Amino acid sequence: MPVPDLFREGLARGWKTHDGSALSQDLTLETDVAIIGSGAGGATTAELLSAAGLKVLLIEEGPLKTSSDFHLLEDQAYASLYQEGIGRMSKDGAITILQGRAVGGTTLINWTSSFRTPVQTLDHWATDHGVIGHSAEALAPWFERMEKRLGIEPWAMPPNANNEVLRRGCEQLGYTWKVIPRNVRGCWNLGYCGMGCPVNAKQSMLVTSIPATLESGGELLYLSRAERLLHNGERITQLECVAMDNRCVAPTGRRITVKARHYVLAGGGINSPALLLRSDAPDPYQRLGKRTFLHLVNFSAAQFKDAVNPFYGAPQSIYSDYFQWRDGVTGPMAYKLEVPPLHPALASTLLGRFGRENALRMAQLPNTHVMLALMRDGFHPQSVGGEVSLRDDGAPVLDYSISDYTWDGLRRAFHSMAEIQFAAGAEAVLPLHSDAHYVKSLAEARLMIDGLNLERYLTRLGSAHVMGGCAMGEDPRQAVCNSLGQHHQLANLSIHDGSLFPTSIGANPQLSVYGLSAKLSDALAKRLSKGG
Repeated sequence: MPVPDLFREGLARGWKTHDGSALSQDLTLETDVAIIGSGAGGATTAELLSAAGLKVLLIEEGPLKTSSDFHLLEDQAYASLYQEGIGRMSKDGAITILQGRAVGGTTLINWTSSFRTPVQTLDHWATDHGVIGHSAEALAPWFERMEKRLGIEPWAMPPNANNEVLRRGCEQLGYTWKVIPRNVRGCWNLGYCGMGCPVNAKQSMLVTSIPATLESGGELLYLSRAERLLHNGERITQLECVAMDNRCVAPTGRRITVKARHYVLAGGGINSPALLLRSDAPDPYQRLGKRTFLHLVNFSAAQFKDAVNPFYGAPQSIYSDYFQWRDGVTGPMAYKLEVPPLHPALASTLLGRFGRENALRMAQLPNTHVMLALMRDGFHPQSVGGEVSLRDDGAPVLDYSISDYTWDGLRRAFHSMAEIQFAAGAEAVLPLHSDAHYVKSLAEARLMIDGLNLERYLTRLGSAHVMGGCAMGEDPRQAVCNSLGQHHQLANLSIHDGSLFPTSIGANPQLSVYGLSAKLSDALAKRLSKGG
């Protein structure tokens, strides 16, 4: 029996949407609150503000794709649901950056891992970055609210063989591990979360907050790229958008003007600062786009005698923070260990090599395991992150520095991952580096890892988590927004997304964005109800 497409049923009932690609003439829309970005921050904000009685317009650059469009095919999903057709890279091309670009944002295509912001991170923000009101105790009710809203709880099923490697290896070595909380209800355990959930089990914004917003009378504008905020230095007067074709590749020539009492920016750690840069937003202390952080990721592959089948089952269900806080908050670069799913297209790129050698590695895919390390960046003076700037055509790009401090963390992570994989019973381990090869013992791995020339292009690097660039804090000399997400110079602009984070957080960020955005939205609704 086919699974109902609840979003299409809502459209049939009369939800109000605007398809930028279908416009035959320019369009002007008026609303109380214009929200730019439909991911974790934007959609959460839209739901809460519309529930408070405000007229809300949710604006998305990408297409509207619903469960009927998700066919578990990499070529379709990557081209239509990801920024730059999954081709977004750092400025030098050394780091692959995975971000969503469709109605629902990255929540549509992430792997469902949902962590509260670590207490150590929140304390660091308060003491070192002047953030107030966001302690673990202050945020706890908001995290609890969003966990209930989105079905977030530790995954109850046994881990798939891929994640079991991490659990088994940590257990053998006495390293701590835990079960990952996931935002799912009635999950079919398919393992294709990164291509959109065809059964609406993943509680993404597509099936939760966006429908709730539309049911409350809110509106959705999609295939509409936010180009520029017009302002007088103190207030925004309107937002100018360009309509995109149905593949979100090229402008159609139609323009959309949005006029609102208040504007909420929720485009994420690259697109949010980019829009402000294109808009010549006030930036008296040159903070905009600075200190943009990734959880920079490196990888270690391993071969097992028994099948791992890394393409089946919940993609992430086990993690280890054993190496995360053991040296304090500001010690050597620390990391979180997780496991990615490996589907053929992604795996062939990740495993590297060309021609026959790549084909041989792909033939081993059912017996291949890959572990990843998320680098916790931004807590140390030598850990400064990157900077968002604009290309000549106005498109955003992230220039990301990798210091010796960071390379040291990446090397230690290679050692940790190899150790765990061998402890779990791996027959051979391969650090994903152009000069590395499979080795059959931990001693060989240690010798090889110590001898690797860790540099850009040789080391396989990626990230799915972008944070910072519009940092919050009470001192405008150090931050773009205050701790309530209010822009320090533009009175009717708020930012509700991960770009507010003064550092990376050391955990998959979606729940951090949900909880913080809910708290900020509640405060914003109260201000707007009083005429603010």
